[in-house]
Amino acid sequence: MTWLFALVVVVALGATAVVATGRGGSMTEVHDDRPDALVPADRPLTAADLRRVRFSTALRGYRAAEVDALLERLADELEQRAAAEEPASGSPTAPGTPEAPPAAP
Repeated sequence: MTWLFALVVVVALGATAVVATGRGGSMTEVHDDRPDALVPADRPLTAADLRRVRFSTALRGYRAAEVDALLERLADELEQRAAAEEPASGSPTAPGTPEAPPAAP
């Protein structure tokens, strides 16, 4: 009986060693189930981009109210900068393009 128990232990240790070295096949790929905080990478951020961002929480996460307040402040500042950079005449010009001189009376 002791020999049988010893044989079972040796077989179990051997099977564990085979699996640990990766010879028993691979495990399935892990997929993250948390939503991504998607922001555009191909253009500058806008206020609307910041307002759409939502972060996932974790056990040792963050204070959501503080992060939301910061994102709202950043969005407001981006809107103010965008409004200040718009030409006063209302006709948009490309950056670096000189504006047309005023017509002579």
